[in-house]
This record gives sequence, C-alpha cells and structure tokens, in this order.
Amino acid sequence: MLNHYGLPNTFGGYDETPEITASNLKEFAMDGLVNIVGGCCGTTPGHIRAISDAVRECQPRVPAADIYQDYLLLSGLEPFRIGPYTNFVNIGERCNVAGSRKFAKLIMAGNYEEALSIAKAQVDMGAQVLDINMDEGMLNGPTAMAKFCNFIASEPDVARVPLCIDSSNFSVIEAGLKCCQGKCIVNSISLKEGEEEFLLRAVNVKRYGAAVVVMAFDEVGQATDTNRKVEICSRAYKLLVNKVGFDPNDIIFDPNILTIGTGMEEHNDYAVNFIRATKLIKETLMGARVSGGLSNLSFSFRGMEAIREAMHGAFLYHAIKDGMDMGIVNAGNLPVYDDINKELLLLCENLILNRDPDATEKLLTYAQNYVKGGKKVLQTDEWRKGSVEERLEYALIKGIEKYIVEDMEECRAHVDRYTRPLRIIEGPLMNGMKVVGDLFGVGKMFLPQVIKSARVMKKAVGYLIPFMEKEREEMMASASSTEDMDHYQGTIVLATVKGDVHDIGKNIVGVVLGCNNFRVIDLGVMVPCDQILREAIAQKADIIGLSGLITPSLDEMIYVAKEMERLSMTTPLLIGGATTSKTHTAVKIAPCYSCPVIHVLDASRSVVVCSQLLDETVKEEYFEDLKEEYEEIRQEHYDSLKERQYLSLNQAREKALHIDWLSLPRPVRPQFLGTRVFECYNLNSLVDFIDWKPFFDVWQLRGKYPNRGYPKIFNDNTVGLEARRVFDDAQQLLSEVIDSSSLTGHGLVGFWRAQSDGDDINVYRADVTVCRDTKPIATFYGLRQQVVKDSSSSEPYLCVSDFIAPVDSGVADYIGVFAVGVFGAEELSQQFQAQGDDYSSIMVKALADRLAEAFAEELHARVRKELWGYSSHEALQASDLHKVRYQGIRPAAGYPSQPDHTEKTTMWKLAGIQDKTGICLTESLAMMPAASVSGLYFSNPQASYFAVGKITKDQVEDYAKRKEISLDEVERWLAPILGYDTEV
Repeated sequence: MLNHYGLPNTFGGYDETPEITASNLKEFAMDGLVNIVGGCCGTTPGHIRAISDAVRECQPRVPAADIYQDYLLLSGLEPFRIGPYTNFVNIGERCNVAGSRKFAKLIMAGNYEEALSIAKAQVDMGAQVLDINMDEGMLNGPTAMAKFCNFIASEPDVARVPLCIDSSNFSVIEAGLKCCQGKCIVNSISLKEGEEEFLLRAVNVKRYGAAVVVMAFDEVGQATDTNRKVEICSRAYKLLVNKVGFDPNDIIFDPNILTIGTGMEEHNDYAVNFIRATKLIKETLMGARVSGGLSNLSFSFRGMEAIREAMHGAFLYHAIKDGMDMGIVNAGNLPVYDDINKELLLLCENLILNRDPDATEKLLTYAQNYVKGGKKVLQTDEWRKGSVEERLEYALIKGIEKYIVEDMEECRAHVDRYTRPLRIIEGPLMNGMKVVGDLFGVGKMFLPQVIKSARVMKKAVGYLIPFMEKEREEMMASASSTEDMDHYQGTIVLATVKGDVHDIGKNIVGVVLGCNNFRVIDLGVMVPCDQILREAIAQKADIIGLSGLITPSLDEMIYVAKEMERLSMTTPLLIGGATTSKTHTAVKIAPCYSCPVIHVLDASRSVVVCSQLLDETVKEEYFEDLKEEYEEIRQEHYDSLKERQYLSLNQAREKALHIDWLSLPRPVRPQFLGTRVFECYNLNSLVDFIDWKPFFDVWQLRGKYPNRGYPKIFNDNTVGLEARRVFDDAQQLLSEVIDSSSLTGHGLVGFWRAQSDGDDINVYRADVTVCRDTKPIATFYGLRQQVVKDSSSSEPYLCVSDFIAPVDSGVADYIGVFAVGVFGAEELSQQFQAQGDDYSSIMVKALADRLAEAFAEELHARVRKELWGYSSHEALQASDLHKVRYQGIRPAAGYPSQPDHTEKTTMWKLAGIQDKTGICLTESLAMMPAASVSGLYFSNPQASYFAVGKITKDQVEDYAKRKEISLDEVERWLAPILGYDTEV
C-alpha cells in the first residue's frame, strides 16, 4: 500500500510517516547502535527533519577497540570475517581448469559466461571463497584469469564472496589481483625458489592487500613428514612477519594434503602427518590459518565418488578438530560425519589414520561389494541390529518404509509385550512419533521429514488394521471403540470452507497433528457450515480447524463462528490459510464466538496451540492471555482506521495517472482478436519458468537471509540439506507426472478492443467503431487508491483503468484475458492418499501449483513477444520474469491491484473460459482445479502493479452504483480493503 513514503515495506510500497521512521531510528540511536542516520529512497525532507529532531540528544556509537584483531578479514562485495569461532571455511574447487573438465572445456572454448554458472553453482552449494585457477598449457593464463575475474565482477551473486587466485605462475596471480574487488587470497607462494624470490612475491601480495597461502615447499622440495612441514612453515612465518610486515592473520599455511591409499607404504602416513603438522602450526605460529586441497587425499580412488566423499568427510572431521581452518573442496559433496555409513567410516579412518596396513585393500573390496547398476552404493542398514522398538523409532525418524511390515510381524510375535495390535500402536509406534514431534518442535526435523514419518506410520497402522478389525468382531463394539480412542490427545475436525478448493496447508496441518497423537478428521474442501458442525458434534471434536485461501472464505469463517455461537457450542475454533491473519481473526471472527478463536500461522504452530487448548492445567490461562492479546489487536486496528487519512474519490480521480496518449507510440494491435485455446499444453516447456521459492514455503523450509531464496536456500546451515532432498524428490516426481501425462495443462488467451471510461474499462467487438455511444460487450470495474500519500509526493492515485486509453482520446487500445489450469493433481493426490503416502499427496499438489504459475509466466512471455507482440525483442531470463522486469502487467482478480473477485465472472463470460478450458468457478469464485491462474493483460509501458489499499465509503457506494449491485454485496466482497468498520 503506497501511503506516505519512508522506508519500503515488504511489498515495495512506502507507508512510513516521518514520525514512524524517526521513532524507529531513535530507538537504535538511544541504544548506541549507530553513529550516523539519514534518509533513503523513500524519505522526504519531512522525514529528515523528524529524524534530526528525534536523535538530536543521542550520542554516536563508539566502536569497540580492535574488535577484529584475531580475525582474517576477506571480502568480495560482502565482508567475510574468519575468527576464532568461525566454522570450517569451504573454498570452492570447481573453477579450476586442472580439476574440472567441464570448466576447462568452457574456458578453452572462450565460453566464459557459461563457465560463470559453475562459479555460481559453487557459491549456491556453500562455497564461502572461490578458488580460480587457469594453469593450462594451451591457455594464455594472465589473460584468461583477468577475463574470468571481470566476468565474476559482473555477477553479484558470485562476486559477493572473496576469491582465491590460484596459480603456480606469479604473473597469472598478478593479473587476477588487478581485477579482484575486495580482499582476496593468493594461492600460493613458497620457498622452493629461495628466500629472495619468496620475499619479492610476498611484498607484491601485501601491496595488493591480499592474504596469502604458503605451501610447505622449500629449496629441497615438498615436505611430507610432520617435522619438515612445521619447519618450513615456521621459517616462512618469520620472514613474512619480520621482513615483510605481514599481519599474521593474513597468513594461511598449506602443509600439503597428499594422496593416500596408493599401495606404497611410504604414503600411508601422509594424512596423519598433515593433521599433526596442523596442530603444531596452530599452537606455535600465532594468528596463522591452515588450509589444504582436499581432493588430493583420495586421488587413488578416482571414479569411486561415494568412497572419496566418505574419505573427505572423515579426514575433515579429524583435521578440523586439530585446527584446520579452511580447504579447497567441492562444496556440494561433503557428507556429514555422523551420516557416513559406520562400516565405511571405520575403513576410511583406518586408512587416514594409518591404523591398519591392509586398509587400502579392504576399502577397495568394500567398494567392489556394493555395485548396483554400475554405480557404487553404500549400505546403511546397521541400524537393523537394534531391538524392534529401536528399529521402529529409527524408521519413523528417517522415514524408512522398507522393513515396516517385517517389524510389525515381529511385534505381533511378542504376545507377552503386545497382547493386542492396538498396543503396538500405543507403544513403539506412538513413542517413535513422539520423538518425531519433539524433534520437529525444537527445529531438528523439518516438515518434509515429518510427513515422510507419517507415511511410515500410516503403512504400519494400515498393516495392523485387518488384525484389529478381526479382533473387534470378537469383542463388543462399544468397549473396543472407546478403548481404541483412549490413546489420542484429542479429536480435531479440519475443513476448507464452502466455496474454497485450496487445501495444501490444511493437509499439512492434519499430517503434523496426526504425527503428534491427535485424531484428525479431514472433511476435505468446499465443506458447508452445517456439515462441519454436524461432524464435529458427531465425532465429539475437541477442536475445529477452518482453512481458506481466497478472501470470500473469510466471510464464510465469520458465518461458521456465528453459527457455533448460536448453537451454544464451546469447541475451540482454529483459523488458518493464506488470506487469514491474526488481525482479521481478532477483529472479525473472534467477537462472533464467546469461546477460543485462534489464528494459526502454519503447521509448526498448530501442535503447540492444540496442546495448550486441551491441557486442563493451562487452557484457562492461555484463553485469558489470548483474549487480552486480541483485544489489543482490535483496538490498534480501530485506532489505525481513525488515524488514516483519505482523499475523497473525486480528489483521488483528479490525481490519477494522466498519460499523454497522443504523444506516445500507438498501442500495438494483437496478432488476433478473440480467443485462442491451448489444450494439453507441453508441460516440459514450463519447467524452466518455475519459481521455486513458494515451493519451499509450502514445506515451511525458510532459510535465513541472505540464503532464503532458491537456489541459495540449499546453502542455509539449518534447512539447506533438507531443502535439497525435497527439491530432488520434487524433480523426480515432476519428471514422472509429466512423462506419464498424469497432469495436463489447458489454457486460453483472448484479446479485445478496449477503452477506459473513468475508473472502468469497456470492452468492444472488433468490428465496431468505438465512440462514447458505442455499447460495450463487457465492462471491467476498477477501484482507485485513496489513502493519502506524503504531502510532498507527486505519485498518482492509481486504478487499472489508467493504463488503457480513454474512450475520448481517439487512440485505439486493447486488453487481454487469460486463464490457465493444471488438471489431474487432485486425482493423483487422492491415489497417493489412498496408499497412505501423505508426502507425495502434498508434493503433487505443490508441483501442480508451481506448474500453473509457470504456465501463466511462460504464456505471458509468449503474449509479449508473439501473440500480442508489443515487446517482441524481449530477452529475459526466468529470474528476471519472477522479478517483473518486463513491460506490462497481468493483475489477477482478488489481488491488490484488482481486489474484487467478482470481476472473474466477467472474464469467464467474455472469454467462455469454462466451456473452452474446463476451468470453472465455485460459488465463492475460487477456480477449479485449484492449480489455476487467471487475470487481465495490460501492455502500456507505464502499467505497474500496485495495491489499491483501504478505500472509503464514497468509493464503495460509487462502485456499487456502477456495477448495479447492492452496497451490502459490494461490502461483502471488498471487506478486507474497507477503510471503515462494518457491523460484524
């Protein structure tokens, strides 16, 4: 919402008043956190004046003295500080013509731009520094190094990390140093050509301001044993510090990681010697760091990647403990030490630490014993040696289904412990799921893992059900059913409300609650109020959960709450879904129901909320706290309505966007007028257009800034590994559903003559001469911004009609309509559900949503370049499209630029969308299938996305009059943007 200017909000709008900005900055200043304050892209003279007044009496921040005295300071576009408590630093190894065939081939062919993608992939996979090496006989090393470093400087996602300029030729190093921004590392110099040459190169490195890697070489040769390594490094250290004046923190020693497992006995101690030398260097050469090239270690096992990765993980575990700070590694292929197969780990450690003279042969034998389809695979079934209870817990945590039937049979055989099938569920299965719930609660498991755990649980329970049913036949039904329900924490009825078809979030909540020992009854989508309440009463539900994605669902939730109050129900009511919020829940829903109404942000919060509502010792206090919190939210909401200032509708129209249509090039006529239908669209063509960030949001995998977006999320320390696993699962399922045609895409594009008339857009037949008296075949009704912007602002008060030439201008203009849908996800999801596979059931819907959005993105690109052709020379990447760097917009009904969902009915009637594509509308105007996208096309270069924001009653009344519908009906559909309160 564009209100006042100030700092931009999360939507790119500006809604901070001078007072708000000044108040926020004053808090920082009073806490001694800043030493200078000022404005930014959205601040005005009024903001600067208010800031100045607010901080006038505050003292500037006093920096702590020598705060980084023990740090190695590096930088690309961003600073990178390596201090006493910094974890191991990954130096990406793949931008090396000697170490990567693919990189070398691209560089030799002069394809530097493509080679840059390898650098970017390394950074995305976790490299904190990039090693660049151009040592190849057929290359002009200095030229290639300079050129590639310049390419890196043009790509901010790569240039943000420091570079490690790597060469045995110092002229190549100097060429790189001249092109590096920030502070880099030189790799390397050594004493092998004597002290004079060593000092000369060291002086040059210091002059360029770089840190330096010193190899353990001298005039005699490469150091292989511990004492020689330490001796050479100590000599170099004294020369650098005493003669060159190097900061010890800028010195990095590489005591030579040499190849082991060669079959030559004299090589067996190479890894041990490196680790021992590392410990001594860190103890005696204060401030210096230790690095090494990891791939050398396992060179004897080239081609056996699983073995090499395990060796690297095991070696780093020991070397890091003894002081290794960094290493040149393949950042994406380092296994976690604890995840390495225990048998393989023992063999690797015996080789690395030289504990077994036959370690090399044993490791080779191990690799040869585990060959499947020509690829080395490692068995990880050591966990099967535990008790059946331990195995079940492990299987549930890891999501392993393979042995679940076998373990269920073993449990059933223990008739002394598990007298009935129900006792197996209540015992080891529930105990395992409790561990899963606890790990999820503290952030040690993530949503995709929890859903995989649920899949295992369902398979186990599904296997036991026939035995339980047989047992019931022999017992009284009432006694059995009562006992069977005793082990649940409580019963929860979930439903997507009437008119709404979106249920991914609800399904996830259901799985998570089920994993935490709640009995979940999911009623599905488009469930009317009477069915929800009738089922809740029949099932003796402890909690009811309502979900919805579209704004009309908010109104339905209010109705459900009113009905619960009318029926004197006391069941707590949970509210969730994309359009819901704590404010709407507090202001509109909670006042309708005297018992608890709680907004639940996502699945991870649902367990805590439900547990508190059902805990007799805390639920009263929890409800009281909730009432107080929601009362405060209500009051803040009402106060904000009073404080917010508006222009009248006439004033806003006077300050509309006024385009000089006659001085601009005439709007381009589309290639056709009318509609064009796309049946069975090629889904493969959409894959590159997928925006993956919302996919990870579905799975509640949210990395920390700056690694939040795709693909940076893979580098996130907390969720990166799980994000990669889920992404890989998605790629496999996506391939399967596309190849099998399980999902199909249908869409439509239509273009018509159009002219604006005030805040509305009239649509005409192609064969008529348009004037004010010409009768339109359809009209799209617009809403205009009214919230007052900063007094010094010249920004217009926008309405979508501003982007279409007025009917009196004499300029022929056009508008487009589109609708796309991906069919088959619901049926496929139900098939997975029937198999007890919640994970795949949710995954296929999430992928269908991504494909539908990609369909809209790809089709819009075709419209701009071909079908309408107003931007025929456009050459943008998918990432540019996701950032809306193209000309024109495609606003959707029900979204900020066009908040009225009823505009969809006009689109459907005008273009015949349901008949031509099969995409239909529910009574609440949700699209079916749920994976559907629709909207209008605008081509004008000044067209932009905006938020209408809150509007006043004069515009609502005017809008109702123009549309010829009642004021009550308009208020119902526009409830979220009304700038005045209506009766609940």
